Amino acid sequence: MFKQIIYTILILSVVSSCKEKQEAKTENTKYALSDSMQKMIALDSAGNCFVNDAITLSGEVSFNENTVNKIFPRNSGQVIECKVSLGDKVQAGQALAIIKSADIAGSYSDIAGANADINITKRQLDNTENLYKNGIASEKDFNEAKQNYEKSLAVKNKLQSQLNINGGANTNAAGTYVLTSPISGYIVEKKVNAGNFIRPDMGDNLFTISDLKDVWVNANVFEADIPKVKEGYEVKVETLAYPDKIFKGTINKVSEVLDPSNKTLRVRIKLENEGLILKPEMFAKVIVSNREAVKAICIPTSALISQNGKNFVVIYNSSKDMAIAEVSVIKTVADKTYINSGVNPGQKLIVKNQLLIFQQLLND
Repeated sequence: MFKQIIYTILILSVVSSCKEKQEAKTENTKYALSDSMQKMIALDSAGNCFVNDAITLSGEVSFNENTVNKIFPRNSGQVIECKVSLGDKVQAGQALAIIKSADIAGSYSDIAGANADINITKRQLDNTENLYKNGIASEKDFNEAKQNYEKSLAVKNKLQSQLNINGGANTNAAGTYVLTSPISGYIVEKKVNAGNFIRPDMGDNLFTISDLKDVWVNANVFEADIPKVKEGYEVKVETLAYPDKIFKGTINKVSEVLDPSNKTLRVRIKLENEGLILKPEMFAKVIVSNREAVKAICIPTSALISQNGKNFVVIYNSSKDMAIAEVSVIKTVADKTYINSGVNPGQKLIVKNQLLIFQQLLND
């Protein structure tokens, strides 16, 4: 009897020992992150966000018309020399073009005639004044001579003022005048070359100068998307020249009328042009985002894993406690994805090298 009891105890001890080993083995096979792997991952949290909508528009970079100077000719004539080209950097006061003008030559001729009249009326005034003092000429004759002299001075001053307005020191008696830049900046528009004639009826500018410190991006909105675009909405602008660079701005102007040629609405975005890397006429892709009045669970787009037409994320509780969760995606807007279920706000998600963790968890 005693031997049977001892035998039973031994059997139970062996069974218990085997069970403990089996449980230990089961615990040891559960996947856990190593120290080196923990340094290779990144975490982010799910949240409860207003749903953003986004549309993509095509547009082009343009100079800021509020900070440009359009240079017009002061007189008709012929362009003798054009000293700048499109894209050139110019300083305030720098010569842009030399123009030969009959009007300028005529102004110098008129001034020369006015100077002659001044000399004549001045001699007449001096003679009349002497005669008046000696009692030979009347006071009326003296006053008339004085008025004639003052009129000749007024005519000369008027002609000189007109010449100053039309170039002044930048003109000469040969009839040429120099068109100069009023500001420092870049030639963003050039409509004239040497040899061109400038007619009196031309109302167009010859040059446009901008400092390009900030630029406009003009984009077209199709009729169906008009309700999704309003002043103040945030935008991201991408260009072909800098595909890895995102330019952020806001819509600061929405046109009130459609373009009759293509039935689109014009919107304008003002961008700071740091380093002057944005050039007028560049093609731009404009992504407009706006906030809807509803909320949904939002997760980082980088956390998503797509497998067999389904979307998953890896939930991180600790280095030894991770789980795969299937999520139902509503929409993805840039770096945010909105979902119906699968994750609760506040839960941590792996957003870097999550595919490696996902495969390990699947294999366990």
